[in-house]
Parts: sequence; C-alpha cells; structure tokens
Amino acid sequence: MDRKEILAKVAAGELTTEEADSLLKTLPESQGVLSCKVSPKGAVSVYGLQRMPVTLYADQWHRLLEFAPNIRDFIQQHRASLRWKGASGGTSDESTGGASEPDQPEPGAPSIPDQPEPGDPSM
Repeated sequence: MDRKEILAKVAAGELTTEEADSLLKTLPESQGVLSCKVSPKGAVSVYGLQRMPVTLYADQWHRLLEFAPNIRDFIQQHRASLRWKGASGGTSDESTGGASEPDQPEPGAPSIPDQPEPGDPSM
C-alpha cells in the first residue's frame, strides 16, 4: 500500500489516523519526484525540490546547467561544511545538534557524481 492509498482509506473512514500513521512510518522514504511546468510568465518551474517551485527562464536554466560541473566541484570541495536536507525535511545535522567532524562528510550524504547518468536530460 502506498501513501495515496493509505490517505484514501483514512478519508473513507477505513483506517484510523493512528493506523495510518503507523503504516506511513513503514513506507520507504523517497526523495520525491521532480517535475517541470511552464509558469504563467513563460518560465520553467521545477517542483519537488522544496515547498515552493524553483523557477527560472529557459536561458537562465541553460546557464545554470552549463555551470553544473562547477557546482559539483564546489560541493565536493566544501562537503564537510555543507548541510544535507533529507526527504524528511530536516537537515542531517539535526540529530547531532549541529556538531559534525569538519573533515568528514555527513553520514548518509549523497555522493556527487562526476558525470550525469546516461540518458540524463539535464545535461
């Protein structure tokens, strides 16, 4: 059973909120699905990264995507001092109270690929 099915059963009165909460906790965490839409002003909005969409005009996206290797390098070089936001909405340093080893990446921090995945349309 997925999240939508659990919520539909709660809405239909087939599950209590306590049962639903328990079932939702057993579901694997996902990073969420990214999607794109054309904004009312003709820009590209990417949904799924944060609560609000990230919106840039097409030429800005092209500039940013061309700059992506620099961003990857920067993240790799500053990995120890960066915070990683997980699917739960919190940051990875919340459990340690913000204390982490300065030259060690956070446990569970995603790896930064040197090259995009084959067939990756973003590059």
